[in-house]
Amino acid sequence: MEAGMPMIQLTAPVGALTSEGRARVQRELARVLLRWEGAPDTAFFRAQAWSYLHELPEGAQTTAEDAQPRFRVDVTVPAGALSERRKAGLVTDATEAVLGAVGLDESDALRIWVLIHEQPEGTWGAGGSIIRYADLVALAAGQGQAAGA
Repeated sequence: MEAGMPMIQLTAPVGALTSEGRARVQRELARVLLRWEGAPDTAFFRAQAWSYLHELPEGAQTTAEDAQPRFRVDVTVPAGALSERRKAGLVTDATEAVLGAVGLDESDALRIWVLIHEQPEGTWGAGGSIIRYADLVALAAGQGQAAGA
């Protein structure tokens, strides 16, 4: 079982999200990240999956070609937390979550970039201590067993 203390951030132009999409996209992205990371579905791990929404002011994002809104999803996980298969699934599901929140279809998928940042061992701290990946895996195994009991 893999698990870590993930963080996911969506950067979007202000007004690009539908009102319904804005209300749900952060939790949906956090759930997508936890699922692909292989974390147990427990209150503890759900509380550790932080999700941010950064809305850029009007005119703060464009391309050399057009002004269609673009979206960036930044994912931060401990190094080793995601296999290549899990990364691919995460990118697909995060893209679909943003498409749904914005009200776009698959033809607009290239307007969404998902960047996965792997935090090197010994560089993630929480609660005043360095968090080690092996400790997170052990915690996840214990949480997963408790959830299944």
